Amino acid sequence: MPLAKLENVTFSYDKKINVIKDVSLQIEKGEYVAVIGKNGSGKSTLAKLLNALLIPDKGSVTVDEYSSANKKQLFEIRKRVGVVFQNPDNQIVASIVEDDVAFGPENLGIPRKEIGERIDYALNAVGMQEYRHSSPMHLSGGQKQRIAIAGVLALKPEILVLDESTAMLDPKGRKEVLDTVRELNAVHGVTVITITHYMDEILDADRVIVMQNGKIAMEGTPRRIFSEKEKIKKLGLELPLAMRISEELISRGLPLKEGILTREDLAEELCSLKRKI
Repeated sequence: MPLAKLENVTFSYDKKINVIKDVSLQIEKGEYVAVIGKNGSGKSTLAKLLNALLIPDKGSVTVDEYSSANKKQLFEIRKRVGVVFQNPDNQIVASIVEDDVAFGPENLGIPRKEIGERIDYALNAVGMQEYRHSSPMHLSGGQKQRIAIAGVLALKPEILVLDESTAMLDPKGRKEVLDTVRELNAVHGVTVITITHYMDEILDADRVIVMQNGKIAMEGTPRRIFSEKEKIKKLGLELPLAMRISEELISRGLPLKEGILTREDLAEELCSLKRKI
């Protein structure tokens, strides 16, 4: 049984123009799902529907069999689906890291001893235990975002949604956050849904969902999605960097194989080509 399910979901902010149009989607426990698409395609709205911050006009959203149509079950959904947004400064509420991570559990009325255990778990999970007594204001952008993720993890969600959570970070900060998210998924079994504009960030995903005009335009593994290069370009999206470089090299006469997707693929192909020379 899927952990989360959208069935024929339609949503509009003004009751006139539908931002999400008859979307059906299932998220399995332990999956790493990436959602991509141009601005206005409905990606962030989809995240808010999953978290029950928004309620569909038509169709249904269920998480662990709790329905967002039932007001009495909204709290249970929001406990199970944690969302990390773009700007970590907007999510940090305390002047000390451990107090910030404790904020959510304290509001749930969790006993102090268990809160301490959750702080330890969350900070260890994002690799920020040594900063627990520091001020978040003295941390880098990547470190702040990891603290924001820790604050969500302390609530013990079953699904972690990252809504453009690396958009405001430099390359080092993006790598820190992505490494953390990959480990949360692979080691801690957290179901991850990442929404991003960076194509290289989705190459480790189990599944990619491409949104266009409020609908699912494509769905599949990263390799299958990017094998349809022309379709991706028509949707206004870039190819991953390694694929763009390989295309340019091929156009200049270098005999590289088709289907290069990752930097590792490209490095291996170039090394293989060098050995043949």
